[in-house]
Amino acid sequence: MTTLQDLNAFDPAAFVNALHGIYEHSPWIPERAARSRPFSSLAALKLALQDAVELASEDERLSLLRAHPELAGKAAIAGALTAESTGEQAASGLNLCSPDEYALLQRLNADYNARFGFPFILAVKGPTGKGLTRQAIIATFERRLKNRVDTELAEALRQVQRIAEIRLNALLNVQLAYGAAIMDWAEQLGAISDDEHGLTCAYMTPAHRRTAALLAQWMREAGMQVHVDAVGNVVGRHAAADPQAKALITGSHYDTVRNGGKYDGRLGILLPLALVRALHARGERLPFHLDLIGFAEEEGVRFRSTFLGSSAVAGAFDMALLDRLDTDGVTMRAALKAAGHDPAAIPGIARRREDVLGYVEVHIEQGPVLLERGLPLGVVGAIAGSSRYLVDLGGLASHAGTTPMTMRRDAAAAAAEIVLLVEQRCGREDALVGTVGQLSVPDGSVNVVPGRCRLSLDIRAASDAVRQAAVADVMDGIRAICERRGIDYGVETLLEAAAAPCAPRLMDQLGAALERAGLPRFELLSGAGHDAMALASLTEVAMLFTRCGNGGISHNPLETMTADDADVAAAVLLDFLRSYR
Repeated sequence: MTTLQDLNAFDPAAFVNALHGIYEHSPWIPERAARSRPFSSLAALKLALQDAVELASEDERLSLLRAHPELAGKAAIAGALTAESTGEQAASGLNLCSPDEYALLQRLNADYNARFGFPFILAVKGPTGKGLTRQAIIATFERRLKNRVDTELAEALRQVQRIAEIRLNALLNVQLAYGAAIMDWAEQLGAISDDEHGLTCAYMTPAHRRTAALLAQWMREAGMQVHVDAVGNVVGRHAAADPQAKALITGSHYDTVRNGGKYDGRLGILLPLALVRALHARGERLPFHLDLIGFAEEEGVRFRSTFLGSSAVAGAFDMALLDRLDTDGVTMRAALKAAGHDPAAIPGIARRREDVLGYVEVHIEQGPVLLERGLPLGVVGAIAGSSRYLVDLGGLASHAGTTPMTMRRDAAAAAAEIVLLVEQRCGREDALVGTVGQLSVPDGSVNVVPGRCRLSLDIRAASDAVRQAAVADVMDGIRAICERRGIDYGVETLLEAAAAPCAPRLMDQLGAALERAGLPRFELLSGAGHDAMALASLTEVAMLFTRCGNGGISHNPLETMTADDADVAAAVLLDFLRSYR
């Protein structure tokens, strides 16, 4: 068995020979990576190999891509694949395709090559290394055929790196200490949904309650002291030897958006859970209580109210929200009682500042920055502030054939102009974004000028001043548009969340843990809101981001990450916990 120490000690020729099967017919990659030895970790070796590809010429990168075989292509049929490719394609059952599947793959291969000039490349062993189904492979093939050429070139190269990562693991007999369990737990939770056609886990629904029960069960099995509090948070404690010790809090939310992904929020619960299970098995205690909290609600799907779980812990839960109605007319108070909770006990959830050391949250990035930089992890510097609104526009419904264009009070036309206003204003500055994610014409008809329109508005920025200035400009613009078009309007505020800078002290400790793992210290902004924002009013906060695949997409069934990234994130967090000061 080859080890990392062996690779560091080999002469250049032996190093290249040892890695000959990692990249298809491309010995120049390990030749160039060898110059960066010695490697302090497997992560450092992976980055050196990746850098060799990134710094190569365009012709060399294209040559690397063209060295890869087609999936279930002529080389596979003829038995001309490398041993590595043969095993990988067989692991996903590509050697067992039906005649129709073979015919479809041949057509897709031809269409792909004609469009991009290189073969379709996919790490068919998938995010976990266990293998994708043929159906998933075909669906990915069809989806990526629609990519732009530059987008697909970058994705193909990333798939090459994922294939290389899996092959390196096999060569060095790497056994992931935490990643496999994290991914398996995420799959199990992902199967519990309010909707049979996708993952939806809204506050206090049957799926939500089942998810909480399973998390509590896993925490108990990991040796934690567990309870579910009055707002639905699942709280587990890995106790310190000293009962009077302070607590370091970690965690994230377990609710989801509609038709969401399996890792948003849940990674931040499952990853520390894997660590606690290992600590408990070793009988290892930390010098502080480690409190893992699965926050019951962050997304605001059911009651249009975000951060319910974390705001309760921070002592900022708004009890007036208990009277808010969902779309079925059920109050939050009634939903909590139906689930066996006592809403009157929610204020008692609040932690005392003097009892808490800090809060650290691990989360998928939900964006493309780490992916495009080829980094598995990054330290968050700040979480963008957010302003969310519902805008209700009232015009005059009238006959589409008899109402002259100049005499219309068209609510939908006003909404369209507002959408473009948001795009124009929020596109003027870096680290500022604006989104109209909901747009509807209630009771609309094909032959009626819209008399009413509703739209959402979400404006975010790292700077509160920048965000507030953009909000003011957009609101002024809405007023001017509506006055000019003769439209009545109302604005309902859904959320006003200030930007939350992360604590430099904790950021520095996370960065040091990254460097000890052989990774660069990289800082980035979070454009998404997180439970850390609510906890920032209670204690110092920090966040560790993990890379997202599929272009960084999130809040979507295509949301993905790898077991390897989960594993290295867990190792970094464990190092952070052990060295916390």
